[in-house]
Amino acid sequence: MDYQQLLLSKNGLAALRLAREFLKYQVGTKIPTVTDMSEKLDIGRGTLQSSLSLLQTTGALKLESRGHMGTYLVKKNTLILLEIANITSIVGAMPLPYSKKYEGFASGLIVAMENHYNIPVSMAYMRGARNRISMLLTNRYDYAVVSKYAADEFMKTNDSIVIVKSFGPHSYLSEHVVIFNNPKAKTIEDGMRVGIDVDSIDQKELTEEVCRGKKVDFIPVDYSQILSRVIEGDIDAAVWNKDEVTDKIVNINYVSVKTENVADTEAVIVVRRDKEEIISLLNEIIDIETVMNIQKLVLEGKITPSY
Repeated sequence: MDYQQLLLSKNGLAALRLAREFLKYQVGTKIPTVTDMSEKLDIGRGTLQSSLSLLQTTGALKLESRGHMGTYLVKKNTLILLEIANITSIVGAMPLPYSKKYEGFASGLIVAMENHYNIPVSMAYMRGARNRISMLLTNRYDYAVVSKYAADEFMKTNDSIVIVKSFGPHSYLSEHVVIFNNPKAKTIEDGMRVGIDVDSIDQKELTEEVCRGKKVDFIPVDYSQILSRVIEGDIDAAVWNKDEVTDKIVNINYVSVKTENVADTEAVIVVRRDKEEIISLLNEIIDIETVMNIQKLVLEGKITPSY
């Protein structure tokens, strides 16, 4: 069936909105009444009923009336719903793949998502969790990959995003470290020039934490330039991703950032709270074990990253 032609029909727009609505529902759940759904979607009852019949005719879903108990969704074909909903691709944003761990995660995520429904998956790579979340909130992307630490910090003051998938400690990075220009330094000292990237929630918050109680000069710096700026001596120290030191076999002095909270090492996927159809879809198609297995194989050098 030509579903795009269907969308041009009299009930096409209603069918599209209804398809997106049913992407949110799990098989076996009770669906809202026609009256409630009509009010929620601002679709006339007659049009809504015609669109429901159309979705059932196409095989997108099957409903079962159970008398006074209501109507239940007993079967749905997500592939057909996606076509009718005109969701033809999924676009996400994640950190620039500086490290093998990031490369492995990106590769695993794409494999996990493309294994379902043949939906093309695109990934944008950009620094700074704040930037990625900002683009998510302006509908530039369907989801964003950030650390759990960054997501939790953002959600303390803004409840417009939700965590859809969590991949466990050390899925984002091994650990954060403080790198020093001085090969003998062991801690942040008064008078140091410390690099800080305000667009990186993790780096900014951890930098302020390790410098607490010290009289330092915070030097604004792009995260991608931190390592070179410390090596050159433009700044004395900075919080950095250990993976990017060890992967590149950089000869630089560093010490671990001491914290009991490992949320900064855990990768999570966040989505706009009001994008219920995307939340449901990502929950359905992303298998955490698949992503982690691919990441592990990339880290072990057994497969080439592809993202």
